[in-house]
Amino acid sequence: MIKKILIAPFIFLVRFYQVVISPLTPATCRYTPTCSHYTLQALKKHGLFKGGWLAIKRIFSCHPWGGSGYDPVP
Repeated sequence: MIKKILIAPFIFLVRFYQVVISPLTPATCRYTPTCSHYTLQALKKHGLFKGGWLAIKRIFSCHPWGGSGYDPVP
């Protein structure tokens, strides 16, 4: 219960990004699932701290010299 309360604002922010901001930008994500979907899955599966850390690592690896391809939430 507390986990859901803690991650709710972050899930709202990611969903806002997916619905409002993402359609206005070109699709350039190098990973499957996309970084925003990965973040939602990581937060729901691992909670705020570990899931947030996984999401931050994934977002920072999303650059031309980073990885690409299928990268599921561990």
